Amino acid sequence: MTAWLPDVLGDEFEQTTLPLGEDHEGEVVATLVRALPDPLPEPPRGWNRFVRRLRGRPVEVPPPLLDGVDVLYVHGWSDYFFQKRLARFWTSHGARFFALDLRKYGRSLRDGQTPGYIADLATYDEDIEAAVAAMDSDARGSRRLVLMGHSTGGLVLSLWASRHPEATDAVILNSPWLEFQLAPLRAAITPMVELQARLRPMEAAPQIDLGFYARAQAAVVDPDDLMETNPEWRPVPAMSVHAGWLRAILHGHRTVAEGLSITAPVCVLLSARSALPTRWSDELTSADTVLVVEGVAQRALRLGSSVTVERIDGALHDVFLSRKSARDESYARLERWVVGWAASSPRSS
Repeated sequence: MTAWLPDVLGDEFEQTTLPLGEDHEGEVVATLVRALPDPLPEPPRGWNRFVRRLRGRPVEVPPPLLDGVDVLYVHGWSDYFFQKRLARFWTSHGARFFALDLRKYGRSLRDGQTPGYIADLATYDEDIEAAVAAMDSDARGSRRLVLMGHSTGGLVLSLWASRHPEATDAVILNSPWLEFQLAPLRAAITPMVELQARLRPMEAAPQIDLGFYARAQAAVVDPDDLMETNPEWRPVPAMSVHAGWLRAILHGHRTVAEGLSITAPVCVLLSARSALPTRWSDELTSADTVLVVEGVAQRALRLGSSVTVERIDGALHDVFLSRKSARDESYARLERWVVGWAASSPRSS
């Protein structure tokens, strides 16, 4: 059984460390966080219970919609898991919710390590498989696995799901980074990045993040729903981009462009539009300022044979951190898709 310890998010969450060996920067770990759901509702009491027994009917409460479902969430670039509301959405429907802080991110970042650095996205197979093994160690009976990824995490999980078709029952992507922002220039940029990555993989690119995305999130958050995040794990400006990491990302984009083979149904949630964050304006509070959503929507159709694309008006890059109207719509679209998936993919006995 997996050993779980208290998590920084409080009483509703626990975490466990997943050892992954060492690399040139020392000890490598991933961190799996799990949500602790509220107890299931009790059977009917009082008169209703008596009448049901009198009529010879069972008193049991029907199983929740997502009974037998495990959700594994993976964060984006310069990020970690902190979204309590997202976890509650899944647990309120009966799923077990887990979130993975990948190596060198968030809870998994160790002293002396380059935050977020990886030279090959396939290396994350070790993180994901260790997380799934830990989830399975506490499971009872057969369960369905839903992968949920945001931005870079969406790219990582898409590639993993394509390589492991038998392991995944559904894939849900929140603004996945499936295409380079300067897509027409990708072919010209790639050889230069390849050369730089071979010669100086740890060289950092100039910082271009002006902090507008973080400002937009702060501008639209509900006053009674402030979410405190660790500035060392979610810095503003974002973490530095290194040549070796960028080469890995571009290789992932090229793989998606060539077409993946995800056999499970896929749901992609995106903002309805993008905005270029060169200067601050109110427009940045109702658009994706990180990705070009039209390019992502087109690339999403290369993921597999069953792909649904949901475009949400007014949503930010993380659709679930948008202003209330867009956020509510994002959850409504997610619930509608999940209800349809659960109904068409009943739990195997």
